[in-house]
Amino acid sequence: MEWLLFFHFVGIIIGLGAVTVIDTMGFFSRKDKKKTQDTIATHHTTKPLIWLGTIIVLITWIFMLLENSFEGIYLWKSLLLVIMLFNGAFLSFVVSPALDKLIGKNVLLPFNLQIKISISLIISFVSWWSFVALSVFALN
Repeated sequence: MEWLLFFHFVGIIIGLGAVTVIDTMGFFSRKDKKKTQDTIATHHTTKPLIWLGTIIVLITWIFMLLENSFEGIYLWKSLLLVIMLFNGAFLSFVVSPALDKLIGKNVLLPFNLQIKISISLIISFVSWWSFVALSVFALN
């Protein structure tokens, strides 16, 4: 069980670290064309790390669910993981291709894309940090 918990937190650290980097860069690049291009370039590094962390969390979570009942904290963490998966899919398959179209262009993100990213940022922040809090709480 200790190795499972270790790898569970490894996945959280990898995923949350990459999410924090790209969310922070995205927030600060909203009004700066150069920072927008830096953020677009960086998302090619953070996206695989976010998915790596999420996949590690998902695999370890499946094993943790097999050892525990599907209620209480385990139910909440499962719901958060589903939210994180859908949010990640939206970012990877909707937002990422839109960002790729802006590579090398000296423009800010279009307003509608900024709104989508902002909503996704809030979902990402709340779901990842809630998942962390529940994971730490479950240790007691």
